[in-house]
Order: sequence, then C-alpha cells, then structure tokens
Amino acid sequence: MDCWSPLTTDDEFEKLLIRMNPPRVTVDNVSSRKTTLIKVDSANKRGSLLEVVQVLTDLNLLIKRAYISSDGEWFMDVFHVTDQHGNKLSEDDVAERIQQSLGPRGPGFHSLRRSVSLQGAAKNTTIELTGRDRPGLLSEIFAVLADLKCNVVASEVWTHNSRMASVVYITDEATGLPIDDPDRLTKIKQLLLCILMGDRDKRSANTAVSVGSTHKERRLHQMMYADRDYDMDGADCGSASERNPFVTVENCVDKGYTVVSLRCPDRPKLIFDTVCTLTDMQYVVYHAIIIAEGPEACQEYFIRHMDGSPINSEAERQRVIDCLEAAIRRRTSEGVRLELCSEDRVGLLSDVTRIFRENGLSVTRAEVTTRGSQAVNVFFVTDSSSGHPVKSEAIEAVRKEIGLTLLHVNDEAYSKSPPQERGLLSLGNIFRSKSEKLFLRARVHFLVDLGRGIKVAINLNFYLVLCGFVNIVMVAQKLHPKCSAEVHSAMMV
Repeated sequence: MDCWSPLTTDDEFEKLLIRMNPPRVTVDNVSSRKTTLIKVDSANKRGSLLEVVQVLTDLNLLIKRAYISSDGEWFMDVFHVTDQHGNKLSEDDVAERIQQSLGPRGPGFHSLRRSVSLQGAAKNTTIELTGRDRPGLLSEIFAVLADLKCNVVASEVWTHNSRMASVVYITDEATGLPIDDPDRLTKIKQLLLCILMGDRDKRSANTAVSVGSTHKERRLHQMMYADRDYDMDGADCGSASERNPFVTVENCVDKGYTVVSLRCPDRPKLIFDTVCTLTDMQYVVYHAIIIAEGPEACQEYFIRHMDGSPINSEAERQRVIDCLEAAIRRRTSEGVRLELCSEDRVGLLSDVTRIFRENGLSVTRAEVTTRGSQAVNVFFVTDSSSGHPVKSEAIEAVRKEIGLTLLHVNDEAYSKSPPQERGLLSLGNIFRSKSEKLFLRARVHFLVDLGRGIKVAINLNFYLVLCGFVNIVMVAQKLHPKCSAEVHSAMMV
C-alpha cells in the first residue's frame, strides 16, 4: 500500500498547477515614460511573491513601484522597474528569462518549505556560519580554511547587532572539486565552530556544511532570523546619526488583514529584504503597494497568518516591527568600502583579512566572488577598537601592504576623513601590533594541529599566553581529549 506524506502531496499539487497554468510574464515598455512594466500572472501558491521579487533582484533590476494582489487562487503583480542606472530595460529577452526562472524547471519553483533553494549543480561545498561578531573573526575563519587546503570560491558576510552570519563556498585546493569526504568535512566544521565559540557568548555558535549551492542572500536572512539578531538585548543598534526605519503594524478589522507599513531611505534590494522576512515569519502577503521613486521608500503589506487570521497580540506586533527593522539594517553597509581586484590564488582572503586585522580594521560586511581567474572582493571596514570610521592613514597603510593598484577605496566620506593624530608611536603600540600578528598565527596553527591529532606539548605555554587559557582548554577538550591534561598542567606552571 502506497503512503503519501502531506508535504509530498502539496508539492506535487503545486507542480500540477504550475504545469496547467504556467506563469505569464509580459514586458511593457510603452505605458510608462520612465520605467518598464513587468506583469506576472500565475497560479497562486505560498511564496509566489518572494520568488518573483527574488528573480527581479537577481537580474539587478530596481523596483520603483509595485502593485501586488493574490487574494484567491490567482497571483497578479505589476512591477515598474529600471536597470541599475535608472533607465528603462532594453533587453528583448527579459520576459523569457523571468518566465523560465518562475516555471516548473526554474530555480524559483522549488517550494519555500525547504530552507535552502538549490541553484545549479553541486560545484562547491557550502559552509554556513553564525556566531557572535568580534574584531578579527573573519581573518581567523579564512586562515583556518587556507591551512586546511580549502580554496574560497565565493562568500558573503553580514554583521548586525553583534551577530555574524556567513555563507562560504569552498573547493579542494588540489583538485578544484567540492569536498565531500565526511571526515574532512567534520574536521572543518569542528575547527570553525571553535573559532566561533571563542567568546563563549550566551547564544550558541553554529556551523553547517553541505555539498551544493544556495541563494546566499536568501539564506543569510534565514540564518540571521534564526539567530535572533532582531533581539536587541541592550546591544548597540547603530550610530545616533543613522536614520531608523519607521514601521507600523495595525489591524484592519473590517477586512480581516493586518496592515504593515514601513518608510525608510530607499536602497537596492530593500523589497527583497522585507518580503524575505515576512515569508520567514510564516505570513502570507495578500496585497501590497510599494513606492520607491525618490530617496524614501514606502511599502504597505496586507498580511495574515497561514491559517488566515490576522496578528492578535501586542507582543507579536512588536516582534514584526523588530524583525523588519533588523532586516532593513542587515544590509546597511557601515564603514569604508574597499574593492579588491587581483589574480585569484589560494590564501588570498587569509592574507588580506590578516592585514586588515593587523592595521586595526574590522570587517562589517564582505562580498567575495571569483570571475574566471580574477578575484573581485568588496569589504566594508571600520575601526576595530571604536567602530568609528577609519582614518585615512590606516587605509593607506593597508593599500601599500596589499598593493595600491589592487585595493581601491570607493567611499565619498573617505576623502573628507580628518588626518590621524601624530605622535602615537610608542613601545606599547609596537608590541601590540607585533603581538596581534603572533596571536592570530599561533591560534590558527594550534587549532589546526589539534584537529589533525598532533601532540603539541612543546611550546604549549607560548600558545596559552597568546591564545587565552579558556579558549585553548575548550578546544583541547573538544578536539583532542588527550591534550587536555597537558593544557591544564601547563596552566599550573
């Protein structure tokens, strides 16, 4: 007797609906003088709005205005879009590209009940990291991966509210293929987890390793939401000059909807960020009006729970406000934007982020890509000690060490940055700079040695001084229990 799970039945029914009623996409370049109209009609299913917005975002289109209606069995959207330069679209195949993406064989078709939507073949090994952010964390992560002979193909890193989330794509350094050996993957996961747990914060760090690709930005929203980065808990939520999003949540009693309204400065991918959050919170968007034709964006969503009921408590209302504000801030880039374009090589990210750390820079956001043989990376950096904008002298020191022709500054505020005060060179500062270099290198090699099962009694006292007693004891007990006795005895010396 055949048994069918509800999830399988729902998925098959959705596929049948899509095949019977494939999405119809039309592109209108005549009706509006400034924008191109994209109209999408399809059978309604959970996550339809997010799929459409994700496709438009991946095509690097700016949504200037949108009208959404999906109250019933049919889904009808109208988007006013432009390219990145604010011009109407000129590509003749844009409708076909959108329709292919939303069709039964497109990446957007996969049900959003799955936490990760696959894109293409399994060409990489995917590592997902969440934990407490701290200066130098990214440097330690890339250093461990380089020491384990892993080549970072691409990565994206977000930080918000003292939390960090990252999706990293790696391949084997020797073969260029995905890493699928279970023992090796376990070692990578354990070492990275020890790096993330260094601060022993009350929220547990997390690592996950899989073979395949994910939609990075979609996954980062899910990871940070699961990590509760929206829970401020007394943390610093941004500079005083930063303009906070204005979010209201009210019930429309007559129609049975909850109306979510928000206003904030407009930026690319803002709609994608808010729709992601509402979807992750298990809300269904029935109608929406979006206007983003000036410096400010206005969005209004008419939502219900999946069972059709509106929001019914003050605590839930406040949670929606907190989550939407967090979603908007996650992608807000703090610090000076540095762009690195150079010949790709194994260990490049480890070297670059180490130089950042040694010069007192903290990475708040990073986008790492590889185009052929070229590495194209973007970093947003702040002063690691204060979180304030970086002085021009520190940026120039980093550029000279990495290469003036390789590392470029793309930030208007950088040229206006006041010069750093002179006369700060002292024996203490020299020792601090040198010790930070030794700290990172010693800590990374010690962790990797433990992961390989090497006995490290020699120079153990030196490692303890540089790396910290608590972290080393914890690592030793987790990865190599036989070393823990030696660690404790060394601490008593």
